[in-house]
Amino acid sequence: MKSKVVAVLDGAARAGGEPRTDDVRAALTGTGIPAADVEVTAARTPTGLAADAVEAAVRDGGSCIVAQIRRGSVAVSVLPALASGGCLVGVQD
Repeated sequence: MKSKVVAVLDGAARAGGEPRTDDVRAALTGTGIPAADVEVTAARTPTGLAADAVEAAVRDGGSCIVAQIRRGSVAVSVLPALASGGCLVGVQD
């Protein structure tokens, strides 16, 4: 699963521009990852400014594949799921 997430998000990052929440979610779910397993942070701040980075996470059993997309690059880590079962704090579906 990690290699799938890396490949999808690397492609999105190389496309350039600011990553958008809906585009990141669509890219991940477009590969067959269930939408219920995908979390993505907001690409815009509450005041309308572009966020410095967009974080995305995919639940994979008891783990989360967590990625940060920033300035055309992607950093990925595999972390344990939160006690709530989710991956990212503060993300609402």
